[in-house]
Amino acid sequence: MNEINMVPFIDVMLVLLIIFMVTAPLITTGVVDLPSVARAAQRAPQVLEVVVGPDEKLRLRSVGEKTEEPAPVQLGQLAARVRQAQAGNDEVPVVISADRNVRYESVVRVMDTLQRAGVKRVGLSVKQGGS
Repeated sequence: MNEINMVPFIDVMLVLLIIFMVTAPLITTGVVDLPSVARAAQRAPQVLEVVVGPDEKLRLRSVGEKTEEPAPVQLGQLAARVRQAQAGNDEVPVVISADRNVRYESVVRVMDTLQRAGVKRVGLSVKQGGS
């Protein structure tokens, strides 16, 4: 017998096709819970704000009971200055406010620096409403 019998191969493929068609709807897809800008939670009583200006220079200020003027800071010193301003309280959030025209890479570099230093609560500031 010199012929290849394709019938068992076709039967196996049809059975696999039916199995995948039945199980595909049962697979749960990952749900991504995206943040909403319209419903902002209440701001914490004290917040540290890292301002990334249009010239990509960093400034750090404390917003809360006594709001300070933004003080210039270098990227290498940022983590230490934030830890000093938190004064041992890891629950003080750090908000990064960047100018609209700042490169995305600069904002991510600031966020990465803070997260590598162990700052727990890091977020981005957004303008509510229009464009």
